[in-house]
Amino acid sequence: MKKRFPDIVYNSVSLIGAIIALIAAELIFFLTVIEFFARNQKPYMGIVTFIILPGILIFGLLLIAYGIFREYKKKKAGKATGKQLPIIDLNNPRQRTAVTFFAFGTVILLAASAVGSFKAYEYTDSDEFCGTLCHTVMKPEYTAYKHSPHSKVGCVQCHIGSGAGWFVRSKISGSYQVYSVLFNKYSRPIPTPIENLRPAQETCEQCHWPKHFYSEKLVKVNHFLPDENNTRSGISMLLKVGGGNSQTGNTYGIHWQMNIANDVWYYASDESRQTIPYVKFINKETKKVKEFITDGFTLTPDKEKQLRKMDCIDCHNRPSHIYNPPDKMINLSMSNGTIDTSLPYMKSMAVQVLEEKYLNTGEAMSRIPVLIKDFYSNHYPELLRQKSSDIDKSIDAIKNIYANNYFPEMNVSWKQFPNNLGHTYSDGCFRCHDNKHFDKEKKSITNDCNSCHTILEQYTPESGSQVSMKGLAYAHPGGLTGNIRNQKCSDCHSHTK
Repeated sequence: MKKRFPDIVYNSVSLIGAIIALIAAELIFFLTVIEFFARNQKPYMGIVTFIILPGILIFGLLLIAYGIFREYKKKKAGKATGKQLPIIDLNNPRQRTAVTFFAFGTVILLAASAVGSFKAYEYTDSDEFCGTLCHTVMKPEYTAYKHSPHSKVGCVQCHIGSGAGWFVRSKISGSYQVYSVLFNKYSRPIPTPIENLRPAQETCEQCHWPKHFYSEKLVKVNHFLPDENNTRSGISMLLKVGGGNSQTGNTYGIHWQMNIANDVWYYASDESRQTIPYVKFINKETKKVKEFITDGFTLTPDKEKQLRKMDCIDCHNRPSHIYNPPDKMINLSMSNGTIDTSLPYMKSMAVQVLEEKYLNTGEAMSRIPVLIKDFYSNHYPELLRQKSSDIDKSIDAIKNIYANNYFPEMNVSWKQFPNNLGHTYSDGCFRCHDNKHFDKEKKSITNDCNSCHTILEQYTPESGSQVSMKGLAYAHPGGLTGNIRNQKCSDCHSHTK
């Protein structure tokens, strides 16, 4: 048989390299065809097709080159290698059988490799891969995600999205995360990847478009006091979502002012963007600029370079990984009846046991029933006997709240992750709307409650039910008065206060 290449090409190392390179090339072609005809591009297809497989292909080519170089060195040294490839004689029945089995096996191997690669890629593109592969590490995020409004939106759609640039950035970041997990170097809790998230216009606004937000949203909230009777109060208010465009005429409200009428830039003095001493508004139509600054802050050239253009995530910073405070969840559970409001001091006890320090989730699940039943055994023993089933039902609801919002193994709870959507349990809106940011005319960014919502109905035990279509002044549950008008809600309700 006439050889098409020099003798040094025919060696076992180069043969192995050629086989590896050919298989990798075949898989690259196969997955590229799938990607081309796919209805929706999948971010993890790129890491298999354009990063992993090309790396294997290059490794195979390097093996070919190494085998040739090794044979060349041996030939130059005058050493007989004896590494000639075997001659295949198809007239020989035994060799013909061997070649047939080898060819058939190669086809099966290539097909299995193609299917296996695709299935592996499909799994890495799934939410289960993101949330369960590193179970302890990602359990808080995955649990919160499954109970979030975006539980039907794939992880990669927000964290990676389409396009090569952000895909590569996410993979570089993910490489260190894999190292951190393997060698137990990850932080507890895992910090929110604020710097690594792509602009909301490329993710959130693929579904949510502020120019198509028009109407108000009716919000009803019940609150239960931590007293013996779990005293209830409640409000119903219109949240002025707003939005729209000049053609519809519905140009008002929160989203119109922030995202449509103006470009808003700000400087945050901390990594979590909770302290904002400088805000700049640029009117998109008139190009007029307004700057609002807190006392003692100076915008230096270095700080000006760090200005960030506000987008959805600056307010909706916990769209999928929400860890709820106990007060909020207990109010909700008492409203829907899963926690019995007739049990004395149940609101107070529920918050206490949720905020208790536990070593792990297992200890919490065993200690919560003991703490609550001990309380009723010591103070209401007859009630414990009469309403044991109602107490057990309430305990189950409290344990469920804990399981979905507290993860002591990772030091995760609502305390480490403030939610900027609102202003009750963290500064949220009041990071800027605090009556402390002033422009040159000494006018502040508004902190008028009615600029964002209007209270239509309010019920308190002290005043009964009040209704007004023009809006009501907020009355704090429990008849709390005094100087609260000049305080932020988070001054009392935040875990840091």
